[in-house]
Parts: sequence; C-alpha cells; structure tokens
Amino acid sequence: MDNLRPNLLEEALVEDGIGSVKIQKRGRVVVVEDCVETSAAFVLHHFLKRSLQPDSSDVVVFIAFAHPFSHYERILRKMGCNLAVQRKNQRFLFLDMLILECPDRNGGEAKEDGLLTLYGEIEKAVEIYSSLEGSRTITIMIDDVSLMEVAANGSSNHMLDFLHYCYTLKAKYGCSLVTLNHEDIYSSANTLPLILQLEYLADVIIKAEPLATGLASDVHGQLTVLNKGSTCDLGSSNSKVRNFHFRVKENNVDYFYPGTQT
Repeated sequence: MDNLRPNLLEEALVEDGIGSVKIQKRGRVVVVEDCVETSAAFVLHHFLKRSLQPDSSDVVVFIAFAHPFSHYERILRKMGCNLAVQRKNQRFLFLDMLILECPDRNGGEAKEDGLLTLYGEIEKAVEIYSSLEGSRTITIMIDDVSLMEVAANGSSNHMLDFLHYCYTLKAKYGCSLVTLNHEDIYSSANTLPLILQLEYLADVIIKAEPLATGLASDVHGQLTVLNKGSTCDLGSSNSKVRNFHFRVKENNVDYFYPGTQT
C-alpha cells in the first residue's frame, strides 16, 4: 500500500530531509510524551529495535522504571529483536529500577541515594563502551521519566540533577538520550520543572495524542513530531513539525497521513 508509509516516523527525525535517519548519528535528545488515552510506548520500542540492528555495533543503556526485562523481551521478540542475545553480546544493558528499594546486590541497606547510584552505573557503562574499539554510538533510554520521582524520594532537585548529568554524557561521549514521559498520569508540581527542562534540551519532541475526532477502530492515535533542527546566526530556526496518524499492530506500527489510509 503506497499510502501506508512505515518510515514516516524516521523521515520526521531527519533535520534537512536528507541523510541518515539514525537518531544516534550525532547524539540527540529525543523526548517522547503521551497520555492515558494514547500510549507512546511503541515509539520507545521502535528506537530500541533500530539501535540494536544486526549491522551495527551500537549500544543501549536502558533504565527501566516501569516494566521488568521480561516485558521488553517479549515485545521486542515479536518485532524480530532478541534482547536476551543482545544482552549477552553486551550491546544491551538493562538497569532495573523496579528493585530500587530492595537491598542492593551486596546485601547492604536499601539505596537511599538511588539516582546518584544509578548515574554512577550509567557513567561507568558509557566509559567502558566508549573505550572499546570500533565505531559505536551509545543511546541512553528511560522508559518512564515520571516514575523517577519515586527513585528521587520526591526531590525535584535530584531529578533535575540526574537529568543534567545524563545530558553531559551527550557532550562528552556523543551519547543520545531518549525518554518517555506519561505526562498526565503522574504529573505534579514536582515533575513539571523536569518536563520543561527535558523539552528545552530536546532536539526532537514526539507527542502521542488521541484523535481530535474521537475513537476509531482502525486508527489508534496521532503523532506530532517537532524536529528542532538547527539555529542560524540570525536566530532563525529550520525546525519542522510533522503530524500523522498511527495504528499499532502485533509486531509493527503503520504510520500514515490523515485521509490516506486505504
């Protein structure tokens, strides 16, 4: 079907309409936002699969606040990506924050400085992967920024510090950062500064929303992709915005412009 274009999302990520669609090429910050009615988890799965393509040596450091490894392994397997194998091949590092309040691996007390400990693990992993031979890009993914508040014991300052530390890895190692935030589920006065900071730092903002016309059986929602592009010396920007619909299937997602579905 010519009207169904599975690569619309990737095309929207390209700043100038040409060249590679890989978000990891230069190190970019991609912020994905959704709501109760329309989940954007499939966007995170899309980036995860693309980062772990067989023909690349790229690495993903995945910070899981919302779901265990088995959840992502099951979904990615349907998409043709074996996370267990990628984990064994040291291309996929899974940091499970669901066990944050449990005793640490050494049998000590529960981690009170959860985000500080987490960042230490991330930085150590990035240093190791960056020191290996070969051309590789490291992508840091966070599956639910909203739940970071739990790890920070409710401290918005700790959350912002953690975000800043992760962002510095982009400048130092060329890492990409991809985050997913369920903004209207856990939104609070504490998380608002974090959301605004993420949007400010983002190179790309992807927002999933329900259809303005209401529910439809063959269309699950609409995506708005804001690619900020670059800013010239005079202050003007070549940012672009794409809007299209999507339908989530068992092992892939269809993207299409409104009125083009057949």
